[in-house]
Amino acid sequence: MESNKSEIRPIHNQSPFAQTYFHGTKADLKIGDFIQVGNNSNFGQRKTAKYIFLTATLDAAIWGAELAYGEGRERIYLVEPTGEIADDPDLTDRKFPGNPTMSYRSIHPFKVVGEVTVWQGHEPAMVKSMKDGLQKLKDEGINSLND
Repeated sequence: MESNKSEIRPIHNQSPFAQTYFHGTKADLKIGDFIQVGNNSNFGQRKTAKYIFLTATLDAAIWGAELAYGEGRERIYLVEPTGEIADDPDLTDRKFPGNPTMSYRSIHPFKVVGEVTVWQGHEPAMVKSMKDGLQKLKDEGINSLND
């Protein structure tokens, strides 16, 4: 019996093994919102950001939320990039060669597709130490490669 090839259609759905990306922030966003360039950066000189950031590790997203400026609640969103992403040179070139934090940047928006609502932050002493270190870099005039 001959099969009707017009009934066999390839499936183009996203793979269940597709990479999940996270974005840590204090911004209050909703599913379907887009995170875009143009806001003040959380690091460096706090200029209008040329890039937005995402990571494939929950730990790096937690740091992003904990170190974000603002008074809002720390949040971690699941995001989908809408365009090309590249390694974040502040981390991959300066601190962690090879990008083990799986941290990336883009000029293209990220679509918010979910939120991680249960996660455990770092110890307060670790967060303070990280913030102190970032302040020291700023005081020494060592700026972000992303400014």
